This record gives sequence, structure tokens and C-alpha cells, in this order.
Amino acid sequence: MAHEVFFMDDRAASIETSLVSKMLRVFDEAGLPDLVRPHDLVAIKVHFGEYNNTGYLRPVYARALVDKVKELGGRPFVTDTTTAFYHYHSARCNALDATLTAERNGYTSASLGCPLLIADGFLGDDDLRVDLPEGTILKEQYVAKAIAMADKLLVLTHFKGHGAGVFGGSIKNVGVGCASKRGKFNLHFGGHPMGFRHAPLFEHLAAPSHSREWLEQLRDSCPWGLFTINEHTFEWDQSRCICGPGGGGPCNDILGRMRGYHEDAFDANPVTISDSALACLKMVGAGRDAGNAGFINMAVDITPLCDCAPYADRPIVPNIGVFASRDIVAIDAACVAMANAAGGMPGSRAYEDGVMGAGVPKFAAAASRTGSSQEIQLNNGTKIGLGNRDFELVTCQPGPRSHAVFHWDRRPVAVRMREMMKKDPVYPEGGFKRENDVDLEALR
Repeated sequence: MAHEVFFMDDRAASIETSLVSKMLRVFDEAGLPDLVRPHDLVAIKVHFGEYNNTGYLRPVYARALVDKVKELGGRPFVTDTTTAFYHYHSARCNALDATLTAERNGYTSASLGCPLLIADGFLGDDDLRVDLPEGTILKEQYVAKAIAMADKLLVLTHFKGHGAGVFGGSIKNVGVGCASKRGKFNLHFGGHPMGFRHAPLFEHLAAPSHSREWLEQLRDSCPWGLFTINEHTFEWDQSRCICGPGGGGPCNDILGRMRGYHEDAFDANPVTISDSALACLKMVGAGRDAGNAGFINMAVDITPLCDCAPYADRPIVPNIGVFASRDIVAIDAACVAMANAAGGMPGSRAYEDGVMGAGVPKFAAAASRTGSSQEIQLNNGTKIGLGNRDFELVTCQPGPRSHAVFHWDRRPVAVRMREMMKKDPVYPEGGFKRENDVDLEALR
């Protein structure tokens, strides 16, 4: 049975058609207010954005959801997790760095109107383990504790591409973003033979063609210090490695740039992402029928890579709009379908990779490092019972203007200001000094 996905496009010409208003409108139309009961602890999961990334969602979207949850009687907090060591200059690997990066990107308790929490603790091992017999690859997972402890979960996602997951939607925001660092090691580096262990092999590292600068970068990419440069050799302490050479941390990024990526290097990742998403939802009692999670996808600034990158490339397709659903697989399937249906953005990766045409799949070519299928996340999510990739798109109409105005005081601005203007009219007695006879035609 197809699951409903509620949608509004990205065009705006009034208060009630702003993207913030549309986000709140699809939130209502999808029945997500029914999730929140008085005193519920509500985790609002967002991606704070990497240091110097500019594609992440503006904090105003999260703030609008916070205000909504408060109106419904819930106790919201906005949250993200620490990252694995996926990039040579990753800036969110512990809670201090992650918080500093979030604040630099505009996410603060003051701007959000509620606490901002790094859900998996200082180093990323504050988590709860869950058995996952349903998983295709993962049979256990580790979920960030603050998210696991929440009564309800609202997932606010920037929909875009993803180098390993092929696309990044709600499934990725939950499967990767709600997993602790320990959980990220599990889903990215777990050693499955079709996973990251299939990446470039160690024996190629000592080849004379590799400069010392590359090898020094590789040495400095391992948090466990497993690479050593000697005068004539390059050594790897394989016995202590959790992921194998090129396993998925910065070493994988460097090795990939040194040798290129193996065509099968990332095929397991979309599977483990959707496996992990099911584990995370189970921890908050939010399986498909449990009713404890809701999903919003903002399909804007659809960049080829995730907001974990320390930069944001030109979007590969134009903005699409905002989606909301109770089904995590259906909402991502709708976004993928509409992104595929769109024409590509001139001068973007879509152009460079030859997927500009309307109706042409975009993410396998323009986002994935290896051309992995963009169907894997959706197919595996359906297979394991995470959700249903069949969707019915419901296009919503704008809500009443009264619901979109300044919510702290919905009265017209003149009514709000009238008493203040009596005390201080602002307009100077006798008016302003101005030149009345001006030849505007000459200025034209």
C-alpha cells in the first residue's frame, strides 16, 4: 500500500507561501502534530553542517519546529551527533568541536529557543545497543543515547546527494545521524567484504610514485596511529585496524585520491545506512506502525555531496520544495523521483556527468563516488520493514495567512505599535527636509 507524502513546491510570493510557512503546513497536513503530547521529550534531528559548509539548512527551519512543538506542549531539543573520522579536516569529531561548528553555523540554544545537544556525548560512545535481527548486513547497532531517550523524534532533513549513500534524505539523517560514533564505525567500517574493506589496497601505498607528502597525510589520517613512515618503508599495523586500509576514515579519502575508488567500494553502505535507520527508530519505539517519529525533507540546495563536506558545490538540480510523511522510505522515494524528473543545473556535476535530462537518474552519476545504485537504500528499507518505497504524493495548498504571521503577537503591526507611537511618534514635527523638484528622467 502506498504511503502518503505531503508536498509543497519551493516557489514563494507571500507570507503563507514562504518555505518556513510551507514546512509548517506540510507538518500539519501529514498529521505530525498528533505525535506530540504534553510533556513529551521531543528530539528534533538536524544536520548542523560541517565547518565551512554552506549547503546545510538554515537554523530558522529548526526554530520554527521548536516553536511548534512548544505550542503543542512538548519539550523540544535540537540535536546532532559526533562524526567518525571521515575527512582529513573533520571538525565535528567530539562534542566540543561539534558544538563550536554548530554555533559558527548559527545553531545555538539562543537561536533555536531550546537546548542544543550533541546526542552521543563527548567522544561519541554515549549510546545504547540494540539487536537488529531484521538487518540485511547489520545485526546490531549503537544509537545515540539522547535520541534513544526521547519520547518522540522529528527528523528535519536537507535532501541532497551523498558520496557513499548515493543520496542523503531522512533515511541517512536517521541511519547515520542518529547513530553514535560507535554506531558509525559499525555501519561504515564494519568489515563486510563488500563494504569499505574492498577499497584501495595497502600494498600499493609503498609504490615509489607516491610522494612523501601523500604518505604523511595518510599517516596523519589515522586516529589510532597505525601508519608509520620509515626511511625506506611505509608500515601499517594491520592487527589493530578496525576497518582495513582505505577503511572509510580520512585514510579512505586520501587513498581514493591517490588511486581512485574501487567500483564496489561503497555498495554495502546504502544497505547499512537503512539497516541502521531501522535500529535507531526501534530505540525510540518508532517503527513504521509505532507512530513516534515524523519526517520532513527540505529538497532545496540539492548539492552532490552531504553537508558533512567542508564545502558545498553547485546544486545538481533546481530547488524542488518541502515534503512531510510518517513513512521514512516513502518520503525519500518521493524526493528521489522528483529530483530525477527535474532537469539538471547548468554547470553542475549533473552537467559534467551527463545526467542533465529530465527523467534521467541523477545521484548515481553526480553524487556517488563509484556509481552505486540510488535504489539500494529504498529497496533495502522496504525489504527490512523500515517503510514502503511506494508513495502517494499529496500536494498541499497554503494555509491561512493568520497561521503564518509573527506568532508571538499575531495582531496587525499597526495595532501592536499604536501605543508606542503615541509615546514617541518618531516622525519629526514639520516633516523631513527634502528636495521636491527633482529631474528623475535625467537620472534614468
